[in-house]
Amino acid sequence: MGGIGDNEPPLKRPKVPLGDSNSFSGDSFLTQSVACSLGDMMARPLPSQGDEETFFSKGVIKRSEFIKIITRALYSLGYDKSGALLEEESGIPLRASVVNLLMQQVRDGKWNESVATLHTIGGLDETTVKSASFLMLEQKFLELVRIDEVTDALDTLRNEIVPLCVNVSRVHELTACIVSPSWSAILGLSSHDTDVARSRSKILEKLQKLLPAAVMIPEKRLEHLVEQALDVQRDACVFHNTLDGDLSLYLDHHCGRRQIPSQTLQVLQAHTDEVWFLEFSHNGKYLASSSKDQSAIIWEVKEDGRVSLKHVLTGHQKPVLMVSWGPGDHQLLTCGLEEVIRRWDVATGECLHIYEKNGVALVSCGWFPDGRGIFSGMTDKSICLWDLDGRELECWKGQHTLRISDMAVTDDGKRIISICREKAILLLDREAKFNRLIEEEEVITSFSLSKDNRLLLVNLTNQEIHLWSIEGDLKVVAKYKGHKRARFVIRSCFGGFEQAFVASGSEDSQVYIWLRGSGELLLALPGHSGAVNCVSWNPTNLHMLASASDDCTIRIWGLDQLSLRDRISQSNDTTHYSNGRT
Repeated sequence: MGGIGDNEPPLKRPKVPLGDSNSFSGDSFLTQSVACSLGDMMARPLPSQGDEETFFSKGVIKRSEFIKIITRALYSLGYDKSGALLEEESGIPLRASVVNLLMQQVRDGKWNESVATLHTIGGLDETTVKSASFLMLEQKFLELVRIDEVTDALDTLRNEIVPLCVNVSRVHELTACIVSPSWSAILGLSSHDTDVARSRSKILEKLQKLLPAAVMIPEKRLEHLVEQALDVQRDACVFHNTLDGDLSLYLDHHCGRRQIPSQTLQVLQAHTDEVWFLEFSHNGKYLASSSKDQSAIIWEVKEDGRVSLKHVLTGHQKPVLMVSWGPGDHQLLTCGLEEVIRRWDVATGECLHIYEKNGVALVSCGWFPDGRGIFSGMTDKSICLWDLDGRELECWKGQHTLRISDMAVTDDGKRIISICREKAILLLDREAKFNRLIEEEEVITSFSLSKDNRLLLVNLTNQEIHLWSIEGDLKVVAKYKGHKRARFVIRSCFGGFEQAFVASGSEDSQVYIWLRGSGELLLALPGHSGAVNCVSWNPTNLHMLASASDDCTIRIWGLDQLSLRDRISQSNDTTHYSNGRT
């Protein structure tokens, strides 16, 4: 592509300078002064276990805790015999006999006995005993109401629950069960025995969360510890780029650079001129590209990772500047260079609608998150929103966009982002009618919005890419350098696991990849014979990257395998052309 002077804007994308109030007054017994101290009812704490036997190489794991956690896991997995055998063989019971007695009393609905047993368990503070007693006495009350034993229920409320002086708002709700029978339905009371059994099981679950772990080991504690260990390994993995399902317990996890796509697996050669833009669909099953040859192409990503041509979309009278996938990946927008927007059916390749406006041309396109409308930047520097049938719904006039400008809309549809001046990006809040500006010292050529809508990659003419945080205060949080950009619009993208990498094209015919967090340059991938204009990372296949170049080709990048025999192919498919006429 021919060059221009350093003081001129980049080609392809030319730029033009520019309290709680629910009380029951009639229930005087609720407001009476009561003595809330449990005093001598509290059992003394268990003696310190600081001298307990430890084992394994570092000596930090207590033997009894380790065995109890394994026993708990066996019972959780349904291996009751194995769990009981481990308790017997090790001589370490999962729970103290008094705790087992408490649990059985709860299952049997022996509420007075269960409260008494609770007070014999050592190591519990007064607040915990009160809260646990409340749970059990509340269940006693509800079960009495369920069988219409109103007098006994009222006695339990007055003489057992209220003196605990906890959860007053809930006490008011329980009182309402007696005052108004309809409240029983609101609280989910019924006469079915199965509901009673289920509710008692829920009480045990609540007690388990309330009582100290040394008394009742939390459910799935071993699973939590293992997952925590995997999380630590994953977070410490500098080049992490694998799905969680690929992690293994057999070995410590470590991703090398080989988990980053760096090997050309396919070269797609269906375009006849420079390829300016490309983007994977949200589900990763398709790739769309647009070219100076006035066409766009939909490619299909097969289950084996091969990419094949699906539709060639023709009908534009000017180079196709960009494409945009609909929310469900069933439709695609293509935008001509200062021309029109076309909406296509992905399954058939047919043009469903053409969007245009008298007196102005369209220069960018995108979808609103609900898929019911599209937006575009116009050559008169306005932003317009249409419904799918082409009726204009909103239009923001003024200095909202350049003649050629990237645009994006956040997933909630509230903010429109566009390049509004050569060195500024506009964040337009549709609801608050409030605008914010990202201002750079160099000319902005393109930007890319992160999947979580919190970060913005901004490409500049000084051969830098800036990462902006757009949540809260606007600020640059990272910078990426190394790629080449002198004359053309070069695009970058997020990618990999949790979008932990940044990839970019470059005028030196290479693809560059950085760590997003640190800005460290990881790879420069040769292969193209012309400027690389755009890159796109497959959102569902972390090991697939695509690049578009002035050499008229698209390269599909994957993992660097030891043997790549028969992997590189030349794709010249011409299946199903559409003229795009309506």
